[in-house]
Amino acid sequence: MLQLHRNAISGNCYKVELLLHRLARPVELIDVTFGQPESEAQRAAVKSLSTIGRIPTLVLDDGRVLTESNAILCYLAEGTPYVPADAFDRAQVLRWMFFEQNLHEPHIATRRFVMTQGDPSKVSADLLEIWLERGTDALGVMERHLSEHDWFGPAGYSIADIALYAYTHVADQGGYDLAPFPALRAWLERFAAQPGHRAMG
Repeated sequence: MLQLHRNAISGNCYKVELLLHRLARPVELIDVTFGQPESEAQRAAVKSLSTIGRIPTLVLDDGRVLTESNAILCYLAEGTPYVPADAFDRAQVLRWMFFEQNLHEPHIATRRFVMTQGDPSKVSADLLEIWLERGTDALGVMERHLSEHDWFGPAGYSIADIALYAYTHVADQGGYDLAPFPALRAWLERFAAQPGHRAMG
């Protein structure tokens, strides 16, 4: 059986859990916590599995290990409707997944973590504002796309949508206002209404 080392409130881990759930793939979830007595040992176990040593870490049935959430999504989605077979369409999906990791997640996910799990007083106000501005810019890019398209995959719901949904649907926890983005909010509702959806946690 697959093993997934994960944290229940991590959007990057949630991406993988959601796709596994939609694919009806059995998986053993192994919790990695923050700030608990057992956390250090849990993190050490993850670091022993790969040179990257971060969650999510997926251990395959044959013992091979995959890390990085979007790489795991690509592997799991191979041969399914969630990733296009056509090379150009696949590149469009990957384009949005690269956008998510470069221009979306570093700001929205980081600010959310600081605001909900960290101590905002230990982060400069300027940095918090930069994260807010750049994260809002990323949401604006998504809004412009979604004003003309229902999904980020050219053929419909795809792993690009899963990648972007993970932190977007909890962006308000980081202080992001989604009210100015009606197309994005409609996409969030469409996404959550899909068969096989499951909530984070």
